[in-house]
Amino acid sequence: MVNWKRSLLFTALAAFVAGVMFTGGTVLAGRLGLTGGANPLTPRVAEADPIGTSTVADIASQAGPAVVKIDTVLVSSDSSNPFFNDPFFRQFFGGAPFQMQPQVEHGIGSGFIISKDGYILTNEHVIDGAEKITVTIQGQPKPLPAQVVGKDYSLDLAVLKVNAGQSLPTLTLGNSDSMRVGDWVVAIGNPYGLDHTVTVGVISAKGRPVSVGNRQYKNLLQTDASINPGNSGGPLLNMAGQVIGINTAVAEQAQGIGFAIPTSTVQQVLSQLMKGETVAHPWLGVQMESIDRQIADQLGLNSTSGALVVNVVPGSPADDAGLQQGDVIVKFGDQAINSPDDLAGAISSAKVGQRVVLTIYRDGQSRYVPVTLGQAPEQ
Repeated sequence: MVNWKRSLLFTALAAFVAGVMFTGGTVLAGRLGLTGGANPLTPRVAEADPIGTSTVADIASQAGPAVVKIDTVLVSSDSSNPFFNDPFFRQFFGGAPFQMQPQVEHGIGSGFIISKDGYILTNEHVIDGAEKITVTIQGQPKPLPAQVVGKDYSLDLAVLKVNAGQSLPTLTLGNSDSMRVGDWVVAIGNPYGLDHTVTVGVISAKGRPVSVGNRQYKNLLQTDASINPGNSGGPLLNMAGQVIGINTAVAEQAQGIGFAIPTSTVQQVLSQLMKGETVAHPWLGVQMESIDRQIADQLGLNSTSGALVVNVVPGSPADDAGLQQGDVIVKFGDQAINSPDDLAGAISSAKVGQRVVLTIYRDGQSRYVPVTLGQAPEQ
């Protein structure tokens, strides 16, 4: 959700451009390499690489019906008057005449339908904290109430469910790994409430790590297709109309720098989210910093490679394994660790319960520390 009062960093291009559910269009299921005989109530995933001969107009007209607008309502008791939270003020004047009125905020975002029976994929931040969620679908006489089926904060993904009383158009999940830098992409969404806005660009880069607030994205697609507030949660599509990313964030001070969560990430957890299951994330339990030349000299290191442990979370797997502040992690199993990002990536690629031997430097000596990764606490 891009909340007008909250964050303008999050914005997603809802580009519902996979018109594979419509037999009258030019993008037919056979061309898309869809799984044959699949359950019509489950998401459709392309098995073959796209042919990609559709025009932007083809994609927009075929995908548009599966693009949805998501409206949210958040109610907060926060007040802008600092006296309301002052105990001395309440003691002398009492609370009754100055009761804080609930602050109602409205947010807007995008999403897309992934199954005929009304499952919708979007960003977690689109619906975060919402007390009421409604979804507007083309052809429906009024917005439909939506329930959150599953969500994951770290991955910024959420699945909603609506009951439309009829079969709905859907989009197909394509293969983001097959996309190349420079490939054309299309986005359709609801920027600033302007529903079904179509934008076009290219894949500018792959595998981008981006930090937004407390979220650490590790493998985003970068695109120059226009992304604005209200687009969050919508799909980024290839020229065959397959979803290859969920538009998620935009660089606030830049032009033409937007980011999308690749479908390779989505497909790893989608079945869990649709079942309402908690996604298990491996966890070590350390805070890390990069090593500069000054720190390396202080620690007696020959290089600036590695991840410096600046804090160990009590009761975490790292704490149980005996890691200490000041340790420098240089290997995760057989994988060399040159930076904190390397370590974060290695951990995220591992599994909960996996036993790994870390190679560390402590007091000028190399040591081997076995550790069993735990499950990250919910945020």
